Amino acid sequence: MAKKQSSALHEKDGVSQPETTSKSSAKKIQTNRSKKPSIKEYVAGILDGNITYLSRAITLVESTNQKHQEKANQILEQCLPYANKSVRIGITGVPGVGKSTFIEAFGKHLTNKGNKVAVLAVDPSSSINKGSILGDKTRMEELVTDKNAFIRPSPSGTSLGGVAQKTRESIILCEAAGFDTIIIETVGVGQSETMVHSMVDFFLLLKIAGAGDELQGIKRGIIEMADAIVINKSDGENVKNAKIAKVEFTRALHLYPPKESGWIPKVLTASALQNSGIEEVSSMIDGYIASAKETEFFKNKRNHQNKFWLQATIQQNLHDSFFKDKNIAKALEQEIALLKNGKTTPFSSAEKLLKLYNDQS
Repeated sequence: MAKKQSSALHEKDGVSQPETTSKSSAKKIQTNRSKKPSIKEYVAGILDGNITYLSRAITLVESTNQKHQEKANQILEQCLPYANKSVRIGITGVPGVGKSTFIEAFGKHLTNKGNKVAVLAVDPSSSINKGSILGDKTRMEELVTDKNAFIRPSPSGTSLGGVAQKTRESIILCEAAGFDTIIIETVGVGQSETMVHSMVDFFLLLKIAGAGDELQGIKRGIIEMADAIVINKSDGENVKNAKIAKVEFTRALHLYPPKESGWIPKVLTASALQNSGIEEVSSMIDGYIASAKETEFFKNKRNHQNKFWLQATIQQNLHDSFFKDKNIAKALEQEIALLKNGKTTPFSSAEKLLKLYNDQS
């Protein structure tokens, strides 16, 4: 006779899952994750707009591994014929100006019009543990789920001005994947603005009013590079301050020499939070691009940027090659010792080290 259940609180055995199904599924997932696509598969995936292939290719581009670099270069070469068909927009501003909120509102406006938008957001890396915030995906909640948008946060590392060293290559891959608008967000510190200016078609400076920021902005050379200034957070009680700031910046722009393109930089107000002024910013950029293409300034600027990055890459590679040389490293220590004892000058030591390096070549 079966023993009577003493309590209503008891568990029943659940339905067991078919072992063959779970094991095969797990194996399939593991295989897909560990599989290393060929160059041909990478390129085909990118050209087909596959975000997974695009993301993995950008990871290869950013890697310092020699084999990864060789693979990335081959992918870039095959994607290049399909690139250069986008509009590249740089957006900068000091921390707290609302860059991420503005970019999300601007990006959503573009995707609603049928554009495909890629956001390359460069986050500040820690100089201590080399870690990176990479928080843009959490801040742009709506844009990150948009099927016509792609957000890629990249750590700035030790590259000049906080701009990820491989951002320009990432632009090429995004363009090949069919993104017609590339937005590059900078950390808004140091020389990052200068570097971004050298890789975009339109450079947008975000400002806020009523925070003592107006005068600082006028002092800095950043305004000379800007194709437009947008006074963000123009809402609520800040509307009045935003209008005053607009007048001040408009006056300041007249102090700078005319731009080679003939474009007169504009100052607009906007509230990304309330989604106001975004359409006006979009129309202004469209007008600039149309004007630049009519006079071939657009094409000439891109050619000039290519030349700049060619020279910058050569300089970086020569720098790395010089300081990684074992003979140079040993001789450098000796020259530093001589400098400490006042037996040579920095210029004499530099000339001696460069001669040693050139004689080895």
